[in-house]
Amino acid sequence: MPLPTIATPTYELELPSTGKTIKYRPFLVKEEKLLVLALESEDTKEISNAIKAVLKSCIKTRGIKVEQLPTFDIEFLFLNIRGESVGEEIELKLICPDDEQTEVPVTISIDDIKIQKQKGHNKQVKLDDNLMMEMKYPSLDEFIKNNFDFDGGSQMDQSFEVIASCIDKIYNEEEVWSTSECTKKEIKDFLESMNSSQFKEIEKFFETMPKLSHEIEITNPNTKVKSTIVLEGLSSFFT
Repeated sequence: MPLPTIATPTYELELPSTGKTIKYRPFLVKEEKLLVLALESEDTKEISNAIKAVLKSCIKTRGIKVEQLPTFDIEFLFLNIRGESVGEEIELKLICPDDEQTEVPVTISIDDIKIQKQKGHNKQVKLDDNLMMEMKYPSLDEFIKNNFDFDGGSQMDQSFEVIASCIDKIYNEEEVWSTSECTKKEIKDFLESMNSSQFKEIEKFFETMPKLSHEIEITNPNTKVKSTIVLEGLSSFFT
């Protein structure tokens, strides 16, 4: 006689980037083990493959391509799936900013953690009176680098790579250049040919990009000083 099948609940949430409602289910034990093993390996390729496989299994809405979701969609989705899987509260130990050594335990409800969107954010970047760029959000691979980077390396080089990978197209009134048809060297040379003010316009796209963020107030038990800490990015909620 076969064992009974365990029913798995289904939940809904809106993707921050589009407002589209998708259905998902919690992690299963086998999937949680896969994630733990990947994280323990400290291999970014294994972590990427594990997160990709788990998200694909947990998302029940058809037509959602995990690789193409913006970083903040993946963070928000991953956080909520984890919440329905292992509990809707996250326990952290935060270091008090006033003395930079005292740890304070805090509990945060996942429902309170939102994607913060800034006014003035624009995917269109004006380089001059004639030339424009259209940006795209970082991919799953960039999400892995930002949250689980064990390789170290030059921060400048990593930032440059992220920027280059997020340029979708360059255009003017007469012509459009798609970066998918360009080499990495061509894109790098194009970026390096910019002046400082043009490059700052690109940096503004990343600075104002929607992000997973939560503000919390803590009190140092030793000094009684109150401080406000802003947690940003998925990795901040798993320290």
